Amino acid sequence: MPDLIVDHVAKEYPTRAEPLVVLRDVSFELSAGENVAILGPSGCGKSTLLHLIGTLDEPTSGTIALREENPFLLNEPQLAHFRNRNIGFVFQDHHLLPQLSVLENVLVPTLAEGSPSEVQIDRARELIDRVGLAERIEHRPAELSGGERQRVAAARALIHNPILLLADEPTGSLDRTNAQAMGNLLLELQRQENTMLIVVTHSLELASRMSRRLELDDGLVREAE
Repeated sequence: MPDLIVDHVAKEYPTRAEPLVVLRDVSFELSAGENVAILGPSGCGKSTLLHLIGTLDEPTSGTIALREENPFLLNEPQLAHFRNRNIGFVFQDHHLLPQLSVLENVLVPTLAEGSPSEVQIDRARELIDRVGLAERIEHRPAELSGGERQRVAAARALIHNPILLLADEPTGSLDRTNAQAMGNLLLELQRQENTMLIVVTHSLELASRMSRRLELDDGLVREAE
């Protein structure tokens, strides 16, 4: 049984006239250890699809199941807990808190349940070391390069050993060298953690390194060549 099932998902938004249809009928599956790139022109709904899979928005119709659980049947507190525990996010903008150190930023997802445990602190230190920032663990975001800030965001996304890692244009704001390094890092971490990875990207170079590529156009998805 696949760990992620996206089944006939549609999304539309009400307007003063007719509804704005962003996704019409999207279906695909993914299992632990697999990765996929989602490609398509700007405005085609790639980020919308990622937000639905990440439970940040709810589909108009269709279902999304993560390890046989439909998160949209949960109430809001249960959904927030489900998202925090099972899904990690890496966005184009790193969204680090400027007043916090690297270590504190990686630990932010743990604060939803109180103070971080010693096990979680050790996990954060391990992740920071794995992304190559052990010597900058007490630095604040303003003291880091763009590539380093994205590495912190990747470590933060993995703090809870998520089932699913979602990356929305993770290399979009980086130069070529840092973009390649970020792509290497995401794939390495995904293999080490045996998690699922979905990357929305305009980068054909990054997409070519994924085991699968899906193309989104006119609200529909198909396997890309």
